[in-house]
Amino acid sequence: MTPAEPALQSYPVPAHDDADLPDYVREFEQSAHYLPEAQRQLLRRAWAIGAAAHAGQTRKSGEPYITHPVAVAKVLADQGLDVETLIAAILHDTIEDTPLTREGLATEFGETVAELVDGVTKLDKLQFRDRQEAAAESFRKMLLAMARDLRVILIKLADRLHNMRTLGAQSAEARERIALETLEIYAPIAQRLGMNLIKAELQDLGFRALHPWRHAVIEKRIRTQPVVRRESLVQIEAHLAQRLAKEKLQHRLISRVKSPWSIYTKMHHEHKSFTQVMDVFGFRVVVKSVPDCYHALGVVHSAYKPLDARFRDFIAIPKANGYQSLHTVLFGPYGSPVEVQIRTEEMDLIAERGIAAHWSYKHGGEGPNSAQTRAHSWIASLVESQRSTGSSLEFLENVKVDLFPDEVYLFTPKGDILSLPRNSTALDFAYAVHTDVGNRAVAARVDGKLVPLRTKLASGQRVEIITAKSSTPKPQWLEFVVSGKARTSIRQQLKQLEHEDAVQLGHRMLDRALEALETSLDRVPALRLEAYLGENRYPRLEALLADIALGNRMPNQVALALARETPGKPRGRTIDRPRMTEDKILITGAERGVISFANCCLPLPGDEIMGYHTAGKGIVVHRLDCPNVADYRKSPDRWVAIGWDRQVSGDFGAALRIEVDNRPGALAQVAAAIAEAESNIDRVEYLERDSNIAIMRFSIEVGDRRHLADVMRKVRRLNVVLGVQRM
Repeated sequence: MTPAEPALQSYPVPAHDDADLPDYVREFEQSAHYLPEAQRQLLRRAWAIGAAAHAGQTRKSGEPYITHPVAVAKVLADQGLDVETLIAAILHDTIEDTPLTREGLATEFGETVAELVDGVTKLDKLQFRDRQEAAAESFRKMLLAMARDLRVILIKLADRLHNMRTLGAQSAEARERIALETLEIYAPIAQRLGMNLIKAELQDLGFRALHPWRHAVIEKRIRTQPVVRRESLVQIEAHLAQRLAKEKLQHRLISRVKSPWSIYTKMHHEHKSFTQVMDVFGFRVVVKSVPDCYHALGVVHSAYKPLDARFRDFIAIPKANGYQSLHTVLFGPYGSPVEVQIRTEEMDLIAERGIAAHWSYKHGGEGPNSAQTRAHSWIASLVESQRSTGSSLEFLENVKVDLFPDEVYLFTPKGDILSLPRNSTALDFAYAVHTDVGNRAVAARVDGKLVPLRTKLASGQRVEIITAKSSTPKPQWLEFVVSGKARTSIRQQLKQLEHEDAVQLGHRMLDRALEALETSLDRVPALRLEAYLGENRYPRLEALLADIALGNRMPNQVALALARETPGKPRGRTIDRPRMTEDKILITGAERGVISFANCCLPLPGDEIMGYHTAGKGIVVHRLDCPNVADYRKSPDRWVAIGWDRQVSGDFGAALRIEVDNRPGALAQVAAAIAEAESNIDRVEYLERDSNIAIMRFSIEVGDRRHLADVMRKVRRLNVVLGVQRM
C-alpha cells in the first residue's frame, strides 16, 4: 500500500445536496452539467480530496488555494472536456505542493489521471542554475507528457489562463515576467493548437499586464467608436443577411470586433495608425455544410466587389492548426474594406476550441486535416527535435521559432502540402521533407526555376530540392533558416562533423607524439590504454582524441603516459621527453571546430605556417612571419608543426591595404575589380583619409595565395589606385 492511500481514503465526501457547498464549486458543477451523474460524483470526490490536501494553503490574494485548481477545471468544463481531464485539473498541484503522491492518485482515480497530473507538475524540486533554465526544463518535460496525452497542455493552458485572470495579486516584477512568458509561449501554443478563444484572452490579459496604459487607451477607443462607424456596421450586416436569406442559405452572421492586442500588434508591426487599423469591418458567416460555404462566398461577392488577391481558401488547404475557413475581403460601401470569414458549424467550433473540440464535438474531426491529428504531428516533430538539442534553453528557443502565427503553404513535386513558418527558405523546406534531404541539399527548384537554398518562399509555390551525396551542412546555414527543425538538425550535424574532424586530428597529433617516442598507438597495450581512459574519465578513445585536438590534453603528455614500457622498446631506457620530429600535420582548412586561423596574420594556403595548441580552441594557425610567433616559441610544448595538404578547400580570409586617389567612384572601381577576380568582400574601412588620398582596408575571401595575387594584380591596374599590399 502506498503512503498516500490511507490519506486519500480518509477524506470525507460532501453530501450531494450539501447546502453549504462553496459558490465556486456550485459554479464549476453547473459548467460540468453535460457529464453523467456518476462522473459528477467523481468530480465531487476529487474536490474533497484536493480541498483536504491543500488545507491551510492560500493564494497571494488570500483566498483558499483550492479555489485555483477548481477554477482551472471550470475553464476546461466550459470547453466540454471529459471527466478525467477535469479530475486532473482539480488535483494538478497536489503532487507538487501536498503530501499526495502519483501512486495514491493512480489508486484512487486511475493511471490516466495520475499521468495527466504528473505531466503538468513542474520540476521545481530539481536544482537548476537559474529560473530560466528551470522553466525551460519544465517546458521540455511538459512537451513529452503532451506527446503521450494532449490533455496535459489543455490543463496547462487553463492553469495559465486562471493565473492571468488573477495576476493582480503578484508583484510588479512577477506580473511582467509571467505576462511576457504568456505572450511569447502560451498564447502562441494555444493558437498553434487552434484554441482561439483561450489564445485571445491570454493575449488580452498579457497585454494588459505588460502595457496597462496602452491597453487602457486602445480599449477606450474601441468602446467609444464613432456613431457613424456603428451605423455603417449595421447597414453592411443587414445587407449581407438579406442577400444570404434570399438564397435560402441557413446561416449565422456575426460582426467581429478586433481585440486591443490585435490592434496594438497591427499598429506596431505594420506602422499603421489606430484609425487605419479600425477602418476595417469584419464579419463571420457560419453555414451548415462545405458546399454552402462556397455558395455563401458567391453571395457576398455579388453583394460587394472582392478585392483582388485577398481571397484565401483554408478549407481546401487548412492551416497548420487545423483551422478551416474561406477568407475574402470586399470593397465596402463606405470605402472601407470588409473582411468576411465563411465556415461550417464544425469548423467554427474547431476555430474557437481547437483540439478541445475533439472531446465536445463527436461528429467527424478525425481526418488528416483535423486539429487533433495536426496537433499530434506537430508535437511529434517537437519531440523528435528535442532529442537532438543540447540544452533545454536551446530547445525552448526552437519551439518559439515554430510558434510563428503566420505560415506559408508549399507543394512538394508529388502535390503534397507542407506548412512552414513565415519567411521560411528553400532549406527549411528541405528539412521539413526529411532531415537527410536537408543535410544533402545543394539547391532548389521553385516553380521550375533554379534558386539558391537561402531563397525565401511564398504560399502556393511548388518546391523541389536538389541533393548531392557529398554535400554537408554549413555553419552559414544557421544565419538564414527560420524553422526549429532545420536549426536543430543543422546544429546536430555540425557537432557530429566537428567531432569526427577532432577525432581524426587528435589521432594524427597523438600518433606524431608517440612516433617521437619510437612507438605507436597500435603498440600500446589495450589494458594500459583502458586504464588511462578510466583514470581520466573518458568513455571511449574517440573522446580522448577529440580532447587532444581541442587543446584540453597535450599530446606529448598523453604519449608519455601511454608509452611507458611499451613492448618493442629497448629495456632500461628511461622515457623522459619526446624528441621533436619534423613531420608536419597536414590540414585542408575544412577541419571544423578544431582548426582556426589567426586574425593577426590571416594565413592562406601557400603560406609557411605553424600551429599553436590552445585549450578549448584546438589549433590556432599563424603565418611563420607573424609578429606574434616569437611569443609562442616560448612554449614549445604547445607549438604544432603543421602544413597545407595538397587538397585544400574553402575560402580564407585576407586583408588588403589599398591606397587610392580620394575622388568619387574610386571605392566602387576597387570593389568591382575585386569582384571580377571572383573574390567576396566581407568588410571595408577607411584607415586614413584627406582631400587627396584615401587608405582603405578591404577584408576579402580568397582560395589561396595565387588567388590573392590575382586580386592584387587586378586592383593595381586601376588608374585610381596608388598602392596595394597584403596586411
